[in-house]
Amino acid sequence: MSQARAPRADAVRNRKKILTAAGEQITAHGPDVGMDEIAAAAGVAVGTLYRHFPTKTDLVAAVVAEYVARVADDAEAALERVTGGTRAADELTAFLGRVVEASAADRAVKAAAQALGAEPVDRATEDRAGTAVAALIHAGQADGDIHPDVTVNDIYLLFSTAPTDQPPAARNRWLTLVTPGLTTTRPPTSS
Repeated sequence: MSQARAPRADAVRNRKKILTAAGEQITAHGPDVGMDEIAAAAGVAVGTLYRHFPTKTDLVAAVVAEYVARVADDAEAALERVTGGTRAADELTAFLGRVVEASAADRAVKAAAQALGAEPVDRATEDRAGTAVAALIHAGQADGDIHPDVTVNDIYLLFSTAPTDQPPAARNRWLTLVTPGLTTTRPPTSS
């Protein structure tokens, strides 16, 4: 029985460069940016890009999957801070704000994913994020700081309705307005 070989270091570097360039190019130029432009921005040959990602849909799905992995990592880091003593309600609110800001920055990538029907295939990463968010909610509920009826689906609903196409001041105002729906404490007033 043969074991699968680990990817070569240059292949890993190229994949990372391609994913970074794809996110940047789609954000800067919209979902219609060409694979040639993405390859040039990544500093790789078009053939290298297609070896990693046979179609643009595959490429966009991988970019979205990376975004989901960053969200999962962020949620787990927030939960780790709660375990270390920070308040779960504060961490959940801050997490919500970070995801909304990241979503605003990646808006074009998400539009491309929808247009191309690109779905990230790594459900385990989505589950990881959901598990961490659920634990944050439960910790906040145990502290009495998060309303007892708040669920992970509520957090996902908030993400889907966030004003990611609005300027930062509007996104901050949105967070100020939704926080009382999650928490039992009043948020600090913004100046």
